Amino acid sequence: MEEQQLRIKTAGVNLEGNLCLPAGATGLVIFVHGSGSSRLSPRNLQVARYLTDRGLGTLLFDLLTARENSVDEFTREYRFNIPLLSERLVGVLDWLSGRKSLNSLKLGLFGASTGAAAALIGAAQRPAAVTALVSRGGRPDLAGQYLRQVQAPSLLIVGGYDEQVIELNEEAAAQLHCPHEIAIVPGATHLFEEPGKLEAVCSLAGDWFVRYLSES
Repeated sequence: MEEQQLRIKTAGVNLEGNLCLPAGATGLVIFVHGSGSSRLSPRNLQVARYLTDRGLGTLLFDLLTARENSVDEFTREYRFNIPLLSERLVGVLDWLSGRKSLNSLKLGLFGASTGAAAALIGAAQRPAAVTALVSRGGRPDLAGQYLRQVQAPSLLIVGGYDEQVIELNEEAAAQLHCPHEIAIVPGATHLFEEPGKLEAVCSLAGDWFVRYLSES
């Protein structure tokens, strides 16, 4: 397992990232965290460990700088700034394309909460770069007009008790023209904190990414 701490320069800022790359990996999953979170999100870290166990690389990075994050903790002015978050993600995708050691890997995006909207916009703006996408408890509706432009097969995972978000995901899915599915995890709330529910997310996401990132 190759592990690196990265500093990714994009759009005039430096973003901190953690890369894990198993030997022989054919795919790399980029995590796009949700509002008020970071690359150290315990839920995303659990999903990332599961994916590396299945032979996929993972990249978790901070969408905000340390200064922006400190401001956001009080004002919340950045966490719902979807254009800014998606711009940062696109910058990371472009940065990866310029690294010889990584640009041969198929890329997947794993977006959570508001990060799912940024992931969908990134997939729409860089269709040649993104091969598959998974949303966990996401707000794909916030991607707006970009939903129709997404080409990457997309899996939208929602908790069975998260009724409002289920409705928003169904409305967003109706605008997707790419292969897509909605997966409802029975008995789960928005953060999948109930016993066994995040493990169900891991399994669903892992199957989706292995299917699309590992095939020849």
